[in-house]
Amino acid sequence: MADNTRPIIIKRKKVVGGGGHHGGAWKVAYADFVTAMMAFFMLMWLLNATTEKQRKGLADYFTPTIAVARVSGGGDGAFGGDSIMIKGRLPQSGQGGMPTIPTEESDEERALAEQDELTFEKLATGIVGKGGDSLIKEMALEHIITDVTDEGLVVEVFDLEGAPLFDPRTGQPNSVLREIAKMLVEVFSLVGNRVAIASHSSAYPSVIRENPAWDLTTTRAHHTRELMERYGLETGRLERVTGFGESKPLLKDPMALRNNRLEVVLLRSDR
Repeated sequence: MADNTRPIIIKRKKVVGGGGHHGGAWKVAYADFVTAMMAFFMLMWLLNATTEKQRKGLADYFTPTIAVARVSGGGDGAFGGDSIMIKGRLPQSGQGGMPTIPTEESDEERALAEQDELTFEKLATGIVGKGGDSLIKEMALEHIITDVTDEGLVVEVFDLEGAPLFDPRTGQPNSVLREIAKMLVEVFSLVGNRVAIASHSSAYPSVIRENPAWDLTTTRAHHTRELMERYGLETGRLERVTGFGESKPLLKDPMALRNNRLEVVLLRSDR
């Protein structure tokens, strides 16, 4: 007789689909795509909504603020192979050289800035023209390069091998610096912009007991101020006179002679 009481067992097989935990990878890829598209459209909007100067400011803001050494091109004429207008300088402000953040400019401010650009280029050309007056002025031009920055027209005056700006023994300005100071006053007298003077020094060996760089650059900056006032620069036009010591070397080698320099800045009209 058959046993009809045996229990009936039903087996259910579970089928898993969708790739398990890998099933959401497309969501990550899609999120990356949406983010990239958002960045792309934001870039397009910025290019359309900003001026050329503002775009330049944005680019400068995100550029690493590492000083780039300007090295002579090896020429044996005036400027040692450099152009009178050097375009390699980082944007500077009157607050110690921090990157400038672009701001909206009015039409009047934009026109004033454009006028300054034209004026500074003419003045830089005028400095070159002064060099043909005499042999000493021609020699003086070898110590000079100029640059137009956000701060104004920067006239950089630097030591050359065998031709320092200041007498190493007395600390007094040499004839070449006196000629340069006179030349700059003649050119700057064509405009009424204010003037700033800064002095920089190459580094001294760390073994010396007292580092003279700070006192030296401060003294040199004031000597330059006195020279320019003696040749006719109005005292009221001076904005600041600063000695930076060896804190802002121009070249990678902090002890390089090229780091011994003066910066005479004809400030922009809105400064």
